[in-house]
Amino acid sequence: MADNVLKIAGLKVAYGGIKAVKGIDLAVDRGELVTLIGANGAGKTTTLKAITGTLPPCKVGGTIAYLGQSLSATLHAHKSFKLVEQKLAMVPEGRGVFTRMTIHENLLMGAYTRNDKAGIEADIEKWYAVFPRLKERSGQLAGTLSGGEQQMLAMARALMCNPTLLLLDEPSMGLAPIMVDKIFEVIRDVSKQGITILLVEQNAKLALQAAHRAYVMESGAITMTGNAQDMLHDPRVQAAYLGE
Repeated sequence: MADNVLKIAGLKVAYGGIKAVKGIDLAVDRGELVTLIGANGAGKTTTLKAITGTLPPCKVGGTIAYLGQSLSATLHAHKSFKLVEQKLAMVPEGRGVFTRMTIHENLLMGAYTRNDKAGIEADIEKWYAVFPRLKERSGQLAGTLSGGEQQMLAMARALMCNPTLLLLDEPSMGLAPIMVDKIFEVIRDVSKQGITILLVEQNAKLALQAAHRAYVMESGAITMTGNAQDMLHDPRVQAAYLGE
């Protein structure tokens, strides 16, 4: 059996009569950077929210296993916050920083499941080194940051729990090109540190360039999967997502 960190089988999500996700299978192995690409409305964000139990009321079917254990009990009990204790972290679409707290306070919130004070301070310095702009503004309120700076903060905050699995939802959305390049540089660096990543991203080219494997999602179904570099050069992917 593969060393799955995340394994989804037959996942279905329906809002009334609308089937948003139609029985997908997806796996992410330890140390992998896997991307899920597709157009707006394909069901990508819904899939991430199903993993984390943050969906609005709807009908969910199938199985989601993390580190070989079903997440059903945690999610059915509406205890998504417990996932952070299990080192599963998500950077949501829209970033979700604590706007009336400082950068430093946001990072401390990312470590709320930890009690190793020296380790927490060391990790704050570690991520400040990766995101020097955050260090320069450590006492600034998060709500006053630019979109790119908030994305950096959201990623650094998620990384403060030392995640085994990091879920990233549209990290490049709404950012200037220079900031997009910086965010993807960090995503690659984090992956090289051995952190397993599932990346949902509309910028298919950058996502495929960074990832090991990829899934293509269309209208709630997985239509293609394979090696990311191969898919980067696949005529069907190029025509549909790369404008080539």
